[in-house]
Amino acid sequence: MATAAEVDEQELPPRRSSSSPEVMEQQRGNLREPLLEHSPIDLRRQAANTTSQVAIVGSNLCPIESLDYELIENDVLNQDWRSRGRAAILQYVFLKWTFCLFIGILAGAVGFFNNLAVENIAGRKFVTVSKLMLANKYWTAFWVFAGSNLALLTFATAIPAFVSTAAGGSGIPEVKAYLNGVDAPDVFSLRTLVVKIVGTIAAVSSSLHVGKADPMVHIGACIGAMVGQGGSRKYRMTCSWLRYFKNDRDRRDLVTCGAAAGVAAALRAPVGGVLFALESLSSWWRSALIWRAFFTTAVVAVTLRALTDICGRGNCGLYGKGGLITYDVIADTVAYRLADLPPVILLGVIGGVLGSLYNVLMVKVLHACSLVNERGGARRLLLAAAVSICISCCLFGLPWLAPCRPCSSKECSTVAHPGGFNNFQCPPDHYNDLASLFFNTNDDTIRKLYGRGTNDDFQKSSIMVAFAASYVLGILSYGVVAAPFGLFVPIMLTGASYGRLVGMAMGSDTNLDHGLFAVLGSASFLGGTMRMTVSVCVIMLELTNDLLLLPLVMLVLLISKTVADAFNPNIYDLILRLKGLPYLEDHAEPYMRQLTVSDVVAGPLRTFNGVEKVGNVVHILKTTGHHAFPVIDEPPFSSSPVLYGLVLRAHLLSLLKKKKRFLPTRSVAGLGAAGQFGADELGKRGSGKHERVEDVEVSAEEMEMFVDLHPFTNSSPYTVVETMSLAKALILFREMGLRHLLIVPKSSSRAPVVGMLTRHDFMAERILGLHPFLRKSRWRRLRFQRSTLRRLCRACLMWASS
Repeated sequence: MATAAEVDEQELPPRRSSSSPEVMEQQRGNLREPLLEHSPIDLRRQAANTTSQVAIVGSNLCPIESLDYELIENDVLNQDWRSRGRAAILQYVFLKWTFCLFIGILAGAVGFFNNLAVENIAGRKFVTVSKLMLANKYWTAFWVFAGSNLALLTFATAIPAFVSTAAGGSGIPEVKAYLNGVDAPDVFSLRTLVVKIVGTIAAVSSSLHVGKADPMVHIGACIGAMVGQGGSRKYRMTCSWLRYFKNDRDRRDLVTCGAAAGVAAALRAPVGGVLFALESLSSWWRSALIWRAFFTTAVVAVTLRALTDICGRGNCGLYGKGGLITYDVIADTVAYRLADLPPVILLGVIGGVLGSLYNVLMVKVLHACSLVNERGGARRLLLAAAVSICISCCLFGLPWLAPCRPCSSKECSTVAHPGGFNNFQCPPDHYNDLASLFFNTNDDTIRKLYGRGTNDDFQKSSIMVAFAASYVLGILSYGVVAAPFGLFVPIMLTGASYGRLVGMAMGSDTNLDHGLFAVLGSASFLGGTMRMTVSVCVIMLELTNDLLLLPLVMLVLLISKTVADAFNPNIYDLILRLKGLPYLEDHAEPYMRQLTVSDVVAGPLRTFNGVEKVGNVVHILKTTGHHAFPVIDEPPFSSSPVLYGLVLRAHLLSLLKKKKRFLPTRSVAGLGAAGQFGADELGKRGSGKHERVEDVEVSAEEMEMFVDLHPFTNSSPYTVVETMSLAKALILFREMGLRHLLIVPKSSSRAPVVGMLTRHDFMAERILGLHPFLRKSRWRRLRFQRSTLRRLCRACLMWASS
């Protein structure tokens, strides 16, 4: 397999000047013909994606394309819409709610299955290790622990690397990019879904500091996307009703509902799932979508409750309270005074600083690991093995540094039922507090840290070691980018560790319980890394079942996000940039106001006549990768050249392949031409699936004939005048969910259309590449520079030493 450098030199065409007509023509297309196979790529080398046509999806380089959320208004689709009666509209509404019901049930079932599998696989591993430790077979216990972790992680890394590379990583950047309008092959396929589920179970069970919440977002999105595919002709699983969903708009809504359902299934937080999708994932939102997403997460909650009740009868092996992430720490009162606010504020500041540093280190680890991952599947397995062995040594070796403590009133875990305080190497009726944090699932560990009335259960030295190990191992674990796992739960665990450490340091100066400090620490660290506020606040309240925490959680989230924003963006945005996904922000940078839309347009622009020769259509489709073409009416079909609309490449291919309604002369087709096509024949295929021009078979005689494009042309495309500012055009482009935006001239004496904007034209790399003088005036957030950070750290150290 070629390395990234070899791919750049061997498989891509020779580099040409950016001003050459060939390059300009390629840049006008929203997706060129796939020149690259799915090959490993270095994140660092592709951090600045100058083409916006390829990006890293999962762990490999893939071609990408934009989605089109615009309502197409051509004669065929308009006639289909007018033919729908009241029954058809009711069918459409009924199907939407039915699909949301299916998504909720399936996401809830998958979330329950994931927790059930992790609890039993990890539980069996800990039971076996505990038995060996009780028998004083310490080396055997270590090899069993390290070997099982190695086998699980190797398997979790191998199946994405060799079966579906799109399943690697957390999946949230890909889902976020899709909801912003970027599609990639296989990102929501059935194969990706299966690999994601199996790989997540294996990775989380391997004792890595990773979680299953982020992959559940991708899993829920996969379920929503497959439900909204509109059926399958290949397997004869379709009907006329499903044609209503063969468009990007309805699929976007179902993917959003699926992502919200994934959060609800992973964290048992239905309201938090809706807010998570709103705050962190979706780029377009409306009240009707909130309603359906809330219904979907409510179905998830009911499904989880029903399945959990079944396991309450003891039919699920080791699955117990720890199976779902619910930390019931409710108290009748949470007594805090004004004097308790300074340590809470300190928690927020620490969370912001540590969170921003976590993001920086995470990016560096991804850079380093990508150098290994780009060398193929075998190197990825070696990297996974090295990380697994390193983490197993740390988790097994560090508890030997902690002394044994008597169990007293604490629930010491037994061999048959792990999850309590771990005995490890200690005598009977004693426990090792550090081993109790390491030799449990992340859910059980967080539950211990959140526990009320446990101020004397942990030593300060053990919590310090646990925090340092969780912080470092969490960063190191995520470096294995080929395996499917997430960051949310490890970040909660790390935050809980330093939150409890701050509570211990405050001693008698505060009335707040150490468990409460752990909850606030998790909130502050989530705010410092992910920069989410409302959704994290609600999720923390749903997880802890304690509404009295609301004011304090709000305070630490606001402070940690404010502090962290002064240093760098959130972790998901950083990964989006590393992957090269062309994400459109919800604001325009001020330098865009210095440019008009005509300043970023490159030519030449390919257009069609209203009645075009078949040979010309086939030639342009084969020689360009453009996905839409302006249609111009000229005499004798109009008194002067006029823009009739925009015809899509997919519609042209459908016309050429399926319905060869060609005309012997250059004339307009009859009024019944649109009726010869069904709306489902112009419907968009599933995610990552496209018609190919190579499959078009046209005879030499047909090449000399003509085709009337009017019935298939969107006669009301969005247009902007050439003097509009680029900033204003960006807002229109993003808010309307467009894929193409036509530019019309200011004067009627010129050609009816002078250019076309695509997502690529709004990317900062392209704009600043065309106009380098704007780099000095480019707006940047107010962030601390490295020199400022060094001075600040030096001052803090001098203050601490004095």
